[in-house]
Amino acid sequence: MRLISLDVFRGIAIAAMILVNNPGSWNSMYPVLQHAKWHGLTPTDLVFPSFLFIVGVAIAFSLSKYVKENRPPGEPVPRSLYIRILRRCLLLFLLGLLMNGFPNYDLETLRIMGVLQRISVAYGLAAIAVLNLSRRWLWGISILILIGYWAAMTLIPVPGYGAGDLSPEGNFAAFLDRIILGADHLWRGGPYDPEGLFSTLPATVTVLAGYVAGDWLKTQPRKPRTALNLLIFGLISLVVGSLWNPLFPINKALWTSSYVVATAGWVLLLLAACYWAIEIKNWQRWGKPFEMMGMNPIFLFVASGFVARFLIYTPVGEGPDAPNLKTWIYETWFVSLAGPLNGSLLFAVATVVFWWAIAFIMYRRGWFLKV
Repeated sequence: MRLISLDVFRGIAIAAMILVNNPGSWNSMYPVLQHAKWHGLTPTDLVFPSFLFIVGVAIAFSLSKYVKENRPPGEPVPRSLYIRILRRCLLLFLLGLLMNGFPNYDLETLRIMGVLQRISVAYGLAAIAVLNLSRRWLWGISILILIGYWAAMTLIPVPGYGAGDLSPEGNFAAFLDRIILGADHLWRGGPYDPEGLFSTLPATVTVLAGYVAGDWLKTQPRKPRTALNLLIFGLISLVVGSLWNPLFPINKALWTSSYVVATAGWVLLLLAACYWAIEIKNWQRWGKPFEMMGMNPIFLFVASGFVARFLIYTPVGEGPDAPNLKTWIYETWFVSLAGPLNGSLLFAVATVVFWWAIAFIMYRRGWFLKV
């Protein structure tokens, strides 16, 4: 069973990723397109968990016949499937490293983790859990991870900072990342990494939440009540996340447990809207551009990332004050047209349109690249 709304939702997520990652200038951005400074939640903070959530939904469809409930009693998971999962994880991780290092590849300061690396690890852990655990155990281990992460972050003391310090420098996740990865290999040289190792554990729960939603959707009739139930589950998650917030603040960089629950709520609300519009009302035309992007999400993210770095590292002219190609395009074409702030937004929108055009060509030619 294929749900077009899932492809559309995935396309919206990847389009939003490209939009928020490609402003004309990082100094000229509307607040809605910026991450929260530290604690808190903005619409931009919903983009990455939306993508991880939809990764989980995809697992529900791609691994359906291999899950414990659908295998004959006593039959193990095929070894070839584990190899396929491992291959995908390694390829995603390698692509992330290549993006982080481009174009210099200085191994002494290469950032080890990143968006693709987090997708790789979270997907791998979630896939293994899905293949070997019952639905009840998936719920149990998800709750255990969220509560255990909360306990670790608030009760384990960090040398020089004590217990419960959730600052960029003093939080337990950053402390572990500095020990295991080394400060030079973290985002911008430390002191923390927003896609660090330890915080990838609760991020895995975001993938598992998507799996549970996708597994449930497979059995539901395409009726308004299905969208209503998604809406109700989303509202419940939002309430739980909001109640947890005073005790363990919503924070994307730390991927706190309250952030997992709250963002799952928002994602379910958005998914309910897509499901109702496309699967129930059959309003499909508006979603077609996003569906095209949703068919090649990893390619679009990786390719847009490499092109963005190419623009930044390509100088225009000579001398120490020569602008890079991105700045030159932004200031020459977009600032002159719409000013610094609106020009920055227009640059980001133009970038999304460019990559949509690439997605359109690939869609029309049947080119669907998967890892």
